[in-house]
Amino acid sequence: MISADNIFIFSSASPQATKILRRHAISTESSVREALTAINMLSGASMTLFAFTPDGRIAGTVTDGDIRRGIINGADLEDRVEKVMFTDFLSTSPEDDHCIAIAEGRRRRLSLLPVVENGYICDIIDLQAVKTRLPLDAVLMAGGRGERLRPLTLNTPKPLLKVGDKAIIDYNVDELEACGITNIFVTVNYLADTIIRHFEERDNSADIVCVREPKRLGTIGSVSLIENFRNEDILLMNSDLLTAIDFEALYLHHHRSNADITMAAVPYSVPVPFAIMHLDGEFVKGLEEKPTYNYLANAGVYILKRSLLRHIPKDKYLDAPDFINAVIEEGGNVGYFPIQGTWIDIGSPDDYRHANEMMSHPLLGR
Repeated sequence: MISADNIFIFSSASPQATKILRRHAISTESSVREALTAINMLSGASMTLFAFTPDGRIAGTVTDGDIRRGIINGADLEDRVEKVMFTDFLSTSPEDDHCIAIAEGRRRRLSLLPVVENGYICDIIDLQAVKTRLPLDAVLMAGGRGERLRPLTLNTPKPLLKVGDKAIIDYNVDELEACGITNIFVTVNYLADTIIRHFEERDNSADIVCVREPKRLGTIGSVSLIENFRNEDILLMNSDLLTAIDFEALYLHHHRSNADITMAAVPYSVPVPFAIMHLDGEFVKGLEEKPTYNYLANAGVYILKRSLLRHIPKDKYLDAPDFINAVIEEGGNVGYFPIQGTWIDIGSPDDYRHANEMMSHPLLGR
């Protein structure tokens, strides 16, 4: 077994990985009996060992299941670990899309996912502690005046109105941070200083930069003011939404479909309280009594390729529908992703009351 005294072989690993490896590392030259002893000491934690060669390269993983199968196939307790270890283990690299690897790790019911570079572990993702790591920058649009919510928004910008015990925008920022997004921009205009001060005083785990609009630029025009994106895909959303959208599922759908833009969508029904006539020229061909028409509506959440930013003119007003239509007209692929569960666009006093009622209920609020 590799002891804490020999932990120098993991000198390239992150502090978190080193901490995990002090309990979960074993040498390929250790015996199967030693591996069983080490696994037994992990009771209550992830029951997986990482097997390393003498030069510190990861060679495999070892669980009690691997040992059991090895013994069935003729291994002895005094044999080396390398005889029973699992060599086709799941790992990711610093350059890989960690979100995809994390989703696969959860599918396999793994607890620890090693990040490997040139055969050496440089990090370990604890799948019990990490929700996901999305390779996205995020832009929250928070420049609106919230006029339908006056007088509540006379002195408080709508994104900072409290729902339950927290500002609306903080529900979204907390979820983005939980999803591993580390670069967040907030575009501000109306009562901009109030929002800027909020994020200066807030305990942020991500880098959050407020971008002030020199004038109203529409629901997407302000993105043209941002230059230091880090990723190839950008999550863009209204900041005044209360939604239980699964950002990981949205991203994976966007990635697998290779769309230029993926729009989140919500079901919207229009009931007609009358009988509708179906016409053929001057004649009625039938009646449909009080039909309901079902649609998918724009939910105000998008993932778009960074390369599309060329469609956003500098210092000009541009709303999201006009931007998306321009991309479609140029032959771009625009997909959609239906939201399951909560979605409230807090645009009216009734919406605001409904949001507060939901968040006061432990089973309905998130």
